[in-house]
Parts: sequence; C-alpha cells; structure tokens
Amino acid sequence: MDINAELIIISKLIVSFLLGAFIGLDRERHGRDAGIRTYAAVCIGATLFTAITAHLVNNPSDTSRVIANIITGVGFLGAGIIYRNSGAGTSHGLTTAATVWCTSAVGVAVGLDMFIIAIIGACSLYFLLSLHHQKWYIRWKQKMIHKYGEEDCNN
Repeated sequence: MDINAELIIISKLIVSFLLGAFIGLDRERHGRDAGIRTYAAVCIGATLFTAITAHLVNNPSDTSRVIANIITGVGFLGAGIIYRNSGAGTSHGLTTAATVWCTSAVGVAVGLDMFIIAIIGACSLYFLLSLHHQKWYIRWKQKMIHKYGEEDCNN
C-alpha cells in the first residue's frame, strides 16, 4: 500500500471519528455509559476494517465478508450492552445497542466512500438519540401513553 492510499484511509478515519463523536454527543451530554468515545470507536473501527479490506483485496466478496463480520461483531457488542443492563424482567440498553450497531454502518459507509450516506445516517441517529429530550416529543409520547397505555407505546 502506498502513502497516498494510507493518506486516504487516514482522511476517512478523521471523518469517521467526527461522525461517530457527533452521534455520541447527545448520550455524553446526558451522562449515558456509551458516549462520544464508544460511538467514535465503533465508527472508526468499522471504517478501518472496511477501508483496509477494500484497498488490499481485488475480490469484492472479501470486502463483503469483512462487512458481514463487522455487523455480527457489533451485534454481539450490543447484546452485551443489553444483557449487562437487564434485570428483573426488564430490558434496558436497547436504544444504545441499536444505535451502536447503526453507527458501525456509518463507519462502513465512510470506508466505502459513501460520505453523503454516512452524514445523513449520522444526522438521523443523532436526531433519534435526542428525541427523548425534545419537548414536542415528550408531549406526544405522554399523549400516546394516556391514549393507548404505556405497554402499547413501548412495543
């Protein structure tokens, strides 16, 4: 691999860091366990594995295998997040697990030069994570709970 290819991967890692940190920003602000460092690390890792594989191999099936293993690996990370937080018949950590998993997809998109898709994905994830702090969403959710009951609104 020549220096130009390495510089391209480094620039992808910087973009990946910024997008992952942006996604984790809301979680960090509100004192969640998974924050900027977790989301940025997942995004950077997915980008690094994807970009290196895409540059080193000529066989697209090798890249798709690496991406499939990223999906599986981060899925196991998410399962650990859910399991660690679950107890007494309740599940906690589902949103964190799901958004960490989706953040790996943002990293894969950066690794494959899909920057617009990565940016829109990161903005969508940030929006989803910030929803429960938005007054309009809180009012809407309370209205739905009052109308349908909490059990129906959480499923």
